[in-house]
Amino acid sequence: MKELDLVLERFARASLPLASSAERGLLAQLLALPDPVLAGYLLGGAAPDDAQLAALVARIRTYVD
Repeated sequence: MKELDLVLERFARASLPLASSAERGLLAQLLALPDPVLAGYLLGGAAPDDAQLAALVARIRTYVD
């Protein structure tokens, strides 16, 4: 999905250079989800049950226009 790509690219450019290996691992876990689930989290109102993933989703959502 083009929208997901744009949001994730913005987040990656701003956050990945300073991210720890644990944060990168959490991002990899999030990116392993199917696109419809990921879109629901990042572009919709859904939130992951996992608190760490939910916090990451909230950070990434700040890059949504």
